[in-house]
Amino acid sequence: MVYGTGIMEYLVFWAAIALLFAVIAAQGILADRKSKKEFEKKLYESYGKRPDKEYKVERFVRIPGYYEHHRQPGQIDDITWNDLSMDQIFMRLNYTISSSGEEVLYHRLRTPAQSISDLQYFDGIVAYFMEQAGQRVGFQKLMNGLGSTGKFSLYDYLEYLHTLGDRSSRRDIIANLLYIPAVLLLPVRFPVGLVLLLGLMTYNIATYMGVKREIEPYITSLAYITRLQHTARAVAAMEIPVCPGENERLLRGTAALNRSRRGAFWVFSKTGNTTGGSPADVALDYVRMAFHIDLIFFNRMLREIGLHREEIDQMITALGTLESAVSIAMYRASLEAEGETWCRPVLEGDFLQARQLYHPLIEHPVKNSIRAERGVLLTGSNASGKSTFLKTVALSALLAQTLYMAPGDEYRAPMYRIYSSMSLRDDLESGESYYIVEIKSLKRILDAAGEEDGRPVLCFVDEVLRGTNTIERIAAATQILLSLTGENILCFAATHDIELTDLLAGKYDNYHFEEDIQSGDILFNYTLREGKANSRNAIRLLEIMGYEENIIRSAQRQAENFLREGIWKLS
Repeated sequence: MVYGTGIMEYLVFWAAIALLFAVIAAQGILADRKSKKEFEKKLYESYGKRPDKEYKVERFVRIPGYYEHHRQPGQIDDITWNDLSMDQIFMRLNYTISSSGEEVLYHRLRTPAQSISDLQYFDGIVAYFMEQAGQRVGFQKLMNGLGSTGKFSLYDYLEYLHTLGDRSSRRDIIANLLYIPAVLLLPVRFPVGLVLLLGLMTYNIATYMGVKREIEPYITSLAYITRLQHTARAVAAMEIPVCPGENERLLRGTAALNRSRRGAFWVFSKTGNTTGGSPADVALDYVRMAFHIDLIFFNRMLREIGLHREEIDQMITALGTLESAVSIAMYRASLEAEGETWCRPVLEGDFLQARQLYHPLIEHPVKNSIRAERGVLLTGSNASGKSTFLKTVALSALLAQTLYMAPGDEYRAPMYRIYSSMSLRDDLESGESYYIVEIKSLKRILDAAGEEDGRPVLCFVDEVLRGTNTIERIAAATQILLSLTGENILCFAATHDIELTDLLAGKYDNYHFEEDIQSGDILFNYTLREGKANSRNAIRLLEIMGYEENIIRSAQRQAENFLREGIWKLS
């Protein structure tokens, strides 16, 4: 009877332990389900809202990775990218979850399409995700599983793995094969078999540690590529109907890399150590050390990835393209939710026409329209809106040719090569002055206009040659702006030199912005007007800002004398 009681206590004890483990496991499963439901809810609720991402410096070091590995002619250069504040534009429309989506979206913004059909194909995917909320969220959940690469680009990972070179498992396999005679000797010559068996295990364990430390930093890289394969397979299984090209790339890539997945459990499963962790973890670690199973599979996976880098690139491109489309779908929805308009461009003709364009980074923007069949020369005072208008038109052209949308009611123009020379500064590293930096910047536009590309140049120049004296500036600026006219180029330029409006009247149409001074205050309406600026409020502004009266009167007399006599002299 006592014996039976002991058995019962023993069974109750282990039943309680089993129940405890079952409760813990159930809690984990429930917590995981709850987390997934909350994430799914967040995806639905974030549609139509602005993104809320945080950007650290190292993130912007990583984001251009795909772009850097896919350079091609016609991409937006660094000067134009910085002039248009494209990092801020990127952050405004970036709703991506994975690194592949983020990097491909950045590349798309820097790479105007080569054909209208490419843009329309992308737009079809965007429209699909705007209409199919369930498919959009399902895809985003899969991309969340792929996740981010942290501070390294996808292509940093690929290069990182490439540095390991071709690794052979021959020594590990031979050592494992020697276990067979050692085990066979145990029944017949036990001491010899045991010595051989222990010797092999000691050798494998001793060599394992060094090799494991060597490959440990690369396992994270390999793990991301394995997740990439898994995500590609899952997305292809969704059979999204509007992207046959991406589906084909995903299927081709996963088929090519199918062998590399074998043994992934041994390489990526959680490892314990010989002094801690669960019994199962410890047992697996001893198996790894004794047989080098994870090292053998690591080498095989590494070799397969090296053979199929092109297929990996195609999977990154396909997944990134789809997630870019989701991101733009959410961006368009956020504009609509805020009451702003966007339009699909008409990319044809030999002139630029836009209605109600606005800058998407400005809250409550003033919208302007323009038709440009030849160069446009803008005049007006500081802060009146000249530079913002230049950036608005440039940005509209860029978004039209990369995302097939423009912020406004209408955008019609040919497909351009887009350049700007606006927000320049001294180059302290090379020791070049502002003037040298500026003339180099302008020269690259002139060189581009002289190339036979089939697409005209659309360029934007703010304050031509501001880094030199007035006489030479006007003379040189006149000739440069004349060179930026013709069938192969359309130039938008802003200037304070009112003389240029008359000198270039035959080649450029004049537009201006102006301000009003009311009750001692400056009011800017930011409305584009035809003709050159006529207001002369610079000296009046000194009065508003509280300058002494003798400075203001002397300046007025000097200006009047120059206008009357054409000669500067002290008054």
